[in-house]
Amino acid sequence: MTNASSSESPQGAQRPRAHPPRPAPIRIAMWSGPRNISTALMRSWGNRPDTYVSDEPFYAFYLKRTGLPHPGADEVIARHETDWRKIVSHLTGPVPEGKPVWYQKHMTHHMLPEVGREWFDAVTHCFLIRDPRDMLTSLQKTIPFPTLGDTGMPQQAEIFEEVRRRTGRVPPVIDAREVLENPRGMLTLLCEALEVEFREEMLRWSAGPRRTDGVWAKHWYAAVEKSTEFEPYRPKIEPMPSSVHGLYKSCLGIYQRLMGFRLTLSR
Repeated sequence: MTNASSSESPQGAQRPRAHPPRPAPIRIAMWSGPRNISTALMRSWGNRPDTYVSDEPFYAFYLKRTGLPHPGADEVIARHETDWRKIVSHLTGPVPEGKPVWYQKHMTHHMLPEVGREWFDAVTHCFLIRDPRDMLTSLQKTIPFPTLGDTGMPQQAEIFEEVRRRTGRVPPVIDAREVLENPRGMLTLLCEALEVEFREEMLRWSAGPRRTDGVWAKHWYAAVEKSTEFEPYRPKIEPMPSSVHGLYKSCLGIYQRLMGFRLTLSR
């Protein structure tokens, strides 16, 4: 069985080797697509006393560049940085508040082709994936006719391969369902892979908004603001809309490949 630092093809369940905590500061870039548990995971990391979190730092850039009519787009663009070069400079600069860990929540589809990738070398990458059946059933409610690009999945695969190429290592991948089924176990695995000490505070947090949330939180984070922990996994009972069946087939291959690299608990 290979470990999470191997550059070989996926071999099924992987568990990282145990490492001592790495010297600070540690900048963690977590790459997710939409309609995932990325905001709950940001709450988890943000509840650590040693961690500063950033919420989708490229979102305003993405909205300004694409002109997409997302809720509150004008306010997002007005309140957040839209120059990707300045965003990169910030993300690779001093950690805010002098914290030893900087957790950066990124949406893969925000990384438009024009954004340079050189800054990838300054952060440690990990990936959050979700079954496209569940993702598309949810995404279709906000984007009636989503495209493959809207899912963020091809971008996630591209970033994953870019990180592998640059580092010669397989970055950690975790699956949303498995996190919800066993938050303690999966977060412990993720921390081991990132060479960061697991903290008990990651399992529960207080309800309400956070000052580190983007200005878009009022449009998207209602459920998370009511939460105090990861909700148990519940399979979707509603059928996947027929309008996304073709898109599902395109997403499934990407998901299955990344699943082959995921961190899993020994059974």
